[in-house]
Amino acid sequence: MARPRILLVPEFTEVAWTIKPQLEEWAEVASYDPPGVGAEPPSRERSRSIARELVAERGLLELERRGWDRFILVADSWAIAVGCRIAEQRRGQLAGIALGHACLSFRRDGERPPKSAAVWEALTQLLHQDQGAFIRHGIAQATGGSIDEDLADRMLDRFPTELVVDAWEALTADDAQFAHVLLKLDCPMLLAKHEGCLVSTDEGFEDAVAALPNARTFASTDSPESSPAFADELRTFCEHAWAAPPR
Repeated sequence: MARPRILLVPEFTEVAWTIKPQLEEWAEVASYDPPGVGAEPPSRERSRSIARELVAERGLLELERRGWDRFILVADSWAIAVGCRIAEQRRGQLAGIALGHACLSFRRDGERPPKSAAVWEALTQLLHQDQGAFIRHGIAQATGGSIDEDLADRMLDRFPTELVVDAWEALTADDAQFAHVLLKLDCPMLLAKHEGCLVSTDEGFEDAVAALPNARTFASTDSPESSPAFADELRTFCEHAWAAPPR
């Protein structure tokens, strides 16, 4: 059987997917940076380089470049909204979808919000004060140490400082509408929870599981992007999804 093909959608930069080498042992894996990040040329609309629709367009371009007519999409946390845009455009080619920090929205208010308003506000304030401290300490703390200093430095090296604030505010905005996409998808799903995450709430994950009762679920104390246990779970999920006949 052919190796599964996996598209890793970036949250802010592809280097955060530290499990990629583990996945490459058994799958074809594609990842990419958003426009203007790393070696990626910026969008012509410089001020909108990190807009969700532009990050999704770059993902669609990656699929076209590789000639993939079937793939499994994997997105974590704030990248879920971008991943859903890609999934909606390539629904007929989607063999499966796996979501880390799974949720149905990025809402921070009202009953059972999927994201913590207090933590988001604290991180945003830190970002405006000190970008380095935001990644090395703020994000590291919010992810329970899943982002260490070495990874933080790699992310800082990859990301243009003039885009950091705009990227955070654009990609974490609570106006994302993607629940309707997930509810319409007819493919295997894996919903992963990051136990102890300060930004994503238990209620957000629970509501996603309730709305998508046929999905496989998984939980880990590490953030999915850097969790070897999540990589192992992905292997089981992807091999089953890839062997299933297209729907």
